[in-house]
Amino acid sequence: MNEFVTDCRMSVLSPAPALLLVFALICIRPAAGAPITFNTALPVTQGVFIAREQLVVNQAGDDPSGADRDRTEVAAVSVLGYGVTGRWALFGELPYRDIDLDLTAGGQRVSRGTSGFGDLSLFARYTAYQYDRPQRTFRVAPFGGVKAPTGKDDERDAQGRLPAAVQAGSGSWDYFGGVVMSYQTLRYQFDGQLAYRANTEANGFEAGDVFRLDGSLQYRLYPWRLGGGAPAFVYGVIEANLVHQDKDRLAGSNDPDSGGTRLFLTPGIQYVGRRWILEGAVQVPVVQDLNGTALENDYIVRAGVRFNF
Repeated sequence: MNEFVTDCRMSVLSPAPALLLVFALICIRPAAGAPITFNTALPVTQGVFIAREQLVVNQAGDDPSGADRDRTEVAAVSVLGYGVTGRWALFGELPYRDIDLDLTAGGQRVSRGTSGFGDLSLFARYTAYQYDRPQRTFRVAPFGGVKAPTGKDDERDAQGRLPAAVQAGSGSWDYFGGVVMSYQTLRYQFDGQLAYRANTEANGFEAGDVFRLDGSLQYRLYPWRLGGGAPAFVYGVIEANLVHQDKDRLAGSNDPDSGGTRLFLTPGIQYVGRRWILEGAVQVPVVQDLNGTALENDYIVRAGVRFNF
């Protein structure tokens, strides 16, 4: 739903719900690739559950503030989906987050961090349009959902209350929605997503709203020619993720050192079985036009498995 894939505290992209998620869940179809960093419009069969486990490592350490900040987050993101009808599907996503922030303060190196379950995201997707022809299909599906403040947002350490960028939960009710399209053939698949997330205030802090545009191309590398009895398939994946975030608000005022625009290029690979997918990808930032001293991303690594039952 990956993942919107942004928690956006301190203007640092994270694997917490945002269509990871936000968004990162797919329907698993035999011999088909799928996006790694966002959703797909391909259907979930009625009465079928799909599950996804993804490990996400988010490293941010290019700090223009002079505080030599270095933020590392490792998250295990669990997603479960269910096909209610041929057109309606429901999804839930829950991350377990381990966050560490190192910085220099008062001439000393300080480490602050926490770990625990993050916020739960729930959303529904509806197949509004489908166009099927032999060996190809085209689908368009709007989606919408809510992120509930289920994670702890009041953790403290010896320095006091942890900043929002280090809390496992946000404390706020946030809302997201958008539309995703998928075009699939026997050789390749293209997916695109347009999504928006509205964040609300909690504990005197309000993360900036997030707009994102995503694209993904999956191309079958093996077997090159289809024949009877092929047990598995290998897909090369290339994705682009354009993410714009408004400035955060602290005590009702805009934070000048937050928000901005990022563009990631994401190469990846998928090993596709009949009912499961193994996958891995690296999100590489190629553009980071951020405000003030907002912390820049170094990279985001994703590795996971998904299956249906």
